[in-house]
Amino acid sequence: MIIETDKGQVEGTTEEGIHVFKGIPYAAPPVDDLRWRPPQEATEWRPDVLKADTFGPACPQPVYEDSLDGSEPVGEQSEDCLYLNVWTAGVDASKPKPVMVWIHGGAFKVGASHITMFSGLPLAQKGAVVVSFNYRLGNLGFFAHPGLEAETGGQGPVNFGLLDQIAALEWVKRNIAAFGGDPDNVTIFGQSAGGVSVLALFASPMEKTTGLFRRGIAQSPYAIPEHTREKAIENGTIVASALFKLGPDATAAQLRQVPAELFSAKEMEGPDGEPVPVGGLAPVPVVDGVVLTKKIRQAFKDGDQKVLPLIIGSTSNEASVLAAFGMNPVAVLGRIIDVGGDDARDFVQEMRRLYANDPEVNPKELDSNRRFAPLLLRDMLFTMQARWISDEHSKKSSSWRYYFSYVTEADREEHRYGVAHGNEVVYTMGTGDIFVGSKDVFTDNDRAVSEKVVDYWYSFANTGTPSGRVAWPKNEYGLIAPKDNTLKLDEPITLATGFRRARLDRLIMIYPLLEEALSGEGTEEAEAAEAGEYPGVEPTQEPAAPGDHS
Repeated sequence: MIIETDKGQVEGTTEEGIHVFKGIPYAAPPVDDLRWRPPQEATEWRPDVLKADTFGPACPQPVYEDSLDGSEPVGEQSEDCLYLNVWTAGVDASKPKPVMVWIHGGAFKVGASHITMFSGLPLAQKGAVVVSFNYRLGNLGFFAHPGLEAETGGQGPVNFGLLDQIAALEWVKRNIAAFGGDPDNVTIFGQSAGGVSVLALFASPMEKTTGLFRRGIAQSPYAIPEHTREKAIENGTIVASALFKLGPDATAAQLRQVPAELFSAKEMEGPDGEPVPVGGLAPVPVVDGVVLTKKIRQAFKDGDQKVLPLIIGSTSNEASVLAAFGMNPVAVLGRIIDVGGDDARDFVQEMRRLYANDPEVNPKELDSNRRFAPLLLRDMLFTMQARWISDEHSKKSSSWRYYFSYVTEADREEHRYGVAHGNEVVYTMGTGDIFVGSKDVFTDNDRAVSEKVVDYWYSFANTGTPSGRVAWPKNEYGLIAPKDNTLKLDEPITLATGFRRARLDRLIMIYPLLEEALSGEGTEEAEAAEAGEYPGVEPTQEPAAPGDHS
């Protein structure tokens, strides 16, 4: 099948009756003088026909023994990485299909669109036109430095990766009708950093984002506060010195001459000359005054987000990803106690009592902070975030909330604490029989749950209302009589009212302490917590990096 795009013709392949187009450039290669600049238009390839039969390379990133994006090796890497992929059942101009644009996770540091977990094939078979794309990551995607500040007068972007996402959506707006999609019916959806991206695009005041999408699904976005521009400059200066061997006086031109392979490095030189992990802004973007003019939560609190339908939720064991964020739950708990003092200690004891009544928790395990701290951070960073964002958004638009707790049958012994961060993606995208990590163990029961979940996601993209076997009413904020609705995606699927309400109410109240603890350096406090110097906080070892994407 050959399709005419605004830059030339593309010829894809066919897989299981679906036309697949891989590796279409949606922007010019962000290399040489285009490094750390907004994405520019791709060049035309006419009169040639572009063979869109191979996925584009992943953007530069470190490679870990246990993949942080929870899936499989990303393979070839290149700074020339701004490519997208399209899955479509065909073109019928009289019946344009809903468009679903996937934004991959990976803490804004790792990941790629071509991973088998993210295949658009099942949703295309359902009736959508599916798009996925790569965007700049790590210190190529989110970076500031005095040299770049001098070039832009301190007014330039820092979130280049988010600008890439916007450019991909602009490509969709211009071209997706040719692939059978409806450019006026686009749903953006993503998980973890992809979920944060969805919220960032809702919160962005950039005029060019208006009209690019009609609704969004934010899977497991986290409540880690965004960086300030000042923090980004400080971080970039350190990276330039320790990794690039360039000081704060380096010019933008010198920075752009840094070899691309350095952006895949895992270590840089520390203050004492010993290697340390490469610094970066992951796992959050920056309030840069361009893409984001205020923190995402503040935008939703102020009612400045886009008035569009939103689904948001999380999984039952999000704590599995905290190590990938560089977070020791016990240490973070210690910081909260340090910031909040006696009130925070009282809060911790109160939360222990609330968790003791949770059917998902063994009360005997709460005596150990190795179990209690991850539970608390899971709900502080994920469950509470979904509830709070959903409540705030419901004041202006339609909002639905979910909690995913169905554990794949083959994983139940290993994942006894619930659904690990990212393990719901094969159910929302219907890729359990495609993803290399599940295709050999996916059962009929797993498949049946996935089909039910895909129904909700696809119907939402198609009509604006998620529908399925169990009715899913909106979550609506109210001081007197809130309609506190959460769809529990498990077997069976059930509707919960007032889901963990008392606990989440308290977490919402205490969140400013968490934000302060996460925004500060907190080195001494973290070391004290790890040494067991906080009352009620015992020492723990840093958990190994999980194989779940962030």
